[in-house]
Amino acid sequence: MGGFSFLEHTADVGIAAHGEDLKEAFAWAAMGMFAFIADLDTVQEREQREVQVAAPDREALLVTFLNELNFLFEAQGFLFKRVEVVEMTETSLRAVGWGEPLDRSRHRVHCLVKSATYHMLTIAPADGGWRVQVILDI
Repeated sequence: MGGFSFLEHTADVGIAAHGEDLKEAFAWAAMGMFAFIADLDTVQEREQREVQVAAPDREALLVTFLNELNFLFEAQGFLFKRVEVVEMTETSLRAVGWGEPLDRSRHRVHCLVKSATYHMLTIAPADGGWRVQVILDI
């Protein structure tokens, strides 16, 4: 059921992600962000990273989560191939991701993301599951 798609936006890029529950929808949003950053077909699941974030509400939690993953890419060069949100409340989450450090000889970087934003951010039930939408500042 889960997945993501890109949304057209004049200056940035949007991601619409859906899943059977919020954990899956958040994970697909993360995968959408990394699919925008690089060609994930070239990334292997060589290493595992755990991420824990907290925020005052669900919307801030999504933005904080994506920005933390993007920070790991920007600061450590870690490309996530797969992400799973393993625990989640209204104000915190713990996720595990698999991927590998960026290797420019094998990985093609499409575009860098400055940050996830609150612009047009939505989190809502949809089609028996959940849909999230987020705009990424590029």
